[in-house]
Amino acid sequence: MTSFSFATTPSLLVEQGGTAKIGEIAAGLGCRRVAFVTDANLVALGHTEAARRSLATVGIDVWLFDRVAPDPPEAMVLDAVAGARAAGVDGVVSVGGGSCLDTAKMVAVLLGTDQPIGEMYGVGLVRGERLPLVVAPTTAGTGSEVTSISILTLARAEKMGVVAPQLFPDAAILDADLTVTLPAAVTAATGIDAMVHAIEAYTSKIKKNPVSDCLAREALRLLGGAIRRACEAPEDRAARGDMLLGSMLAGKAFANAPCAAVHALAYPLGGIFHIPHGHSNALVLPYVLDYNMGEAAGLYAEIAPIVFPDLTGDVAAGMIERFRTLGGELGMEDRMGPLGVTPDDIPRMARDAMKQTRLLVNNPREMTEQAAAAIYTQAL
Repeated sequence: MTSFSFATTPSLLVEQGGTAKIGEIAAGLGCRRVAFVTDANLVALGHTEAARRSLATVGIDVWLFDRVAPDPPEAMVLDAVAGARAAGVDGVVSVGGGSCLDTAKMVAVLLGTDQPIGEMYGVGLVRGERLPLVVAPTTAGTGSEVTSISILTLARAEKMGVVAPQLFPDAAILDADLTVTLPAAVTAATGIDAMVHAIEAYTSKIKKNPVSDCLAREALRLLGGAIRRACEAPEDRAARGDMLLGSMLAGKAFANAPCAAVHALAYPLGGIFHIPHGHSNALVLPYVLDYNMGEAAGLYAEIAPIVFPDLTGDVAAGMIERFRTLGGELGMEDRMGPLGVTPDDIPRMARDAMKQTRLLVNNPREMTEQAAAAIYTQAL
């Protein structure tokens, strides 16, 4: 038997309306005053109300940070840490999308140590222990609720990752009610992002393992079966629940069998052009899959019928073609040019993508700067 390790968030609640139990869970972790990390839009939509009521019911005070921005900037995270430290919090709660959850994870870690954030970027470099952390995702995409990863954007518009076991939350709540107001384009982008997590975990060169494989296959079954319905009928709780569950399973998979070149090439699109992460992944996905075909065709053939059950013939090639058109069919822009990317931007993007060595080492085929530039050109 091949040796491998597997780690994940230790406690998970999957329940419609389960956000109303966040106070009970936080109290069980010993929290008396928490930093509540979210964004202003979610507050305006009312998505934080149930969580805040439940915290008040059990006597937990709240210091609210509702200024999370997409592609969370390092400076914003440090502002949140300073405010939370001044407020004397003893735990962190987050209701939000991947940016909120990634911010909350870093806030919890930074409040538990005096280690400078600059020393944390990379794999396994965090020292000390974080504060208690409970999260509830409002998008079905990043899987951040079950990963040990936080992605931040530096001042130079470069995305960097902190990967450490301290970033696994203590508990996560999957509540389909939190996702019903997501616009179709966001549902599509985050859903494809979750599919990318599962695909890249299934083909990860170094740490692919039997547990991650099982999770990735089930994630693709759920996501492939629900994404159109979730986009077309946003209040369908069954479809929304399948998307959340699929996203979480994909998150568990890639937390242990890490992502690869799709994510590496997506990061410059987010860091430089502020294209949302899921959309960035969707833009480069088919072209990276095509690039990897020589080494990964067999694995692609295993998962293609799970995502698209009606495929026949060369199912690996058929899967790639379906992903070329899926975003557009679901209402997303499927080319980079209309989003502001020009041919002159490609050399810088290719250089930045090659800095993502922690990701590129997992790709089935070695990625070069020239190949990255060619992929961006195809996606333009």
